[in-house]
Amino acid sequence: MKYNLAEKLAIVKAIDEVIRVDGQVDPAEIELLRQLMTVLKFDRGLVEEARNITAKECMMILKGMPDNKKHALAVMLNEMANADGNFNEKEYQLIFNILMEAGIKVEDSEA
Repeated sequence: MKYNLAEKLAIVKAIDEVIRVDGQVDPAEIELLRQLMTVLKFDRGLVEEARNITAKECMMILKGMPDNKKHALAVMLNEMANADGNFNEKEYQLIFNILMEAGIKVEDSEA
């Protein structure tokens, strides 16, 4: 699946938020992020750029994506939350909120 720059920024911001929401960055999360960097074709600089966009901007971009990309986002967020073997309440709530705001039916996703 091909993503434009805005979509990559929003996806990376959402993923970065999931990584950081529990206050701990696990090596398994970093490894999965590296894998996503290869698959989505972005570098560390894009992570820094993504941190500079607002949550509102991020959600507007995610909301505008087609359903197949939204589903892929749900899968990526869930994989990241599970990367460290501990899908905790903060991660669940964040993912739930991102998916709802983006217009993804939660019962249709993996969250």
